[in-house]
Amino acid sequence: MTDAPDRTPGTAGRFAAVLALPARHEDVPPGIDPGEFRLALLEDTYEVVAGLELVTPALVLDPPDQPDAEAVTWPGTPIVREATLTGAFAALHALGAGSAALVAPDAPDLPPLLLGKLFRALGDAPSAACRAQDGGLVALAARLPLPAWLAAALREVDLDTPDALDRLRAAAPRPGLVPQGPGWHRLRTPDDLRLLDPGLEGWENTRALLEGHPLTR
Repeated sequence: MTDAPDRTPGTAGRFAAVLALPARHEDVPPGIDPGEFRLALLEDTYEVVAGLELVTPALVLDPPDQPDAEAVTWPGTPIVREATLTGAFAALHALGAGSAALVAPDAPDLPPLLLGKLFRALGDAPSAACRAQDGGLVALAARLPLPAWLAAALREVDLDTPDALDRLRAAAPRPGLVPQGPGWHRLRTPDDLRLLDPGLEGWENTRALLEGHPLTR
């Protein structure tokens, strides 16, 4: 874990929260412990959001009891225990967030600039999404509190829903309320390791765990 950035919690009312989900054994590269792989991805993704300027990092736990996931965060990091995106956004709003981004836990090399673009998009729309390659979302940002149509839609959609962006746009009362920022990839299968760029800075925990393992199959 790198040094914690100097930040006043809650600055500008912006939060970025990583979703901590249980490991899926079938999605782990051969020869690597599923729990260790999950935590490496989670910690690297958390480090991305923790490095954002004027943004408070947070963690969303589902299931709620995950001491190993909490251990990758810096002391004082807000911890939210919610099973839906609607609940997570509401809990972050209760913590003082005027806007927030929810981030998938398997994007260890996500460029911080892409999250910055989502927050900037909220100046013109109530929400903004980063679409994942092969379906679903890498991140979803929203102004808080959520409008009723978005809160209702997110009770039926999560970041793994293949057509999540299309469904959210279909729920919006008019076009343009869910703009799309630049897309990125997630590491959901062993084949996705080929998407990692060894020359790209970051993802140190994932890189160390994969040392000696090929990034392609």
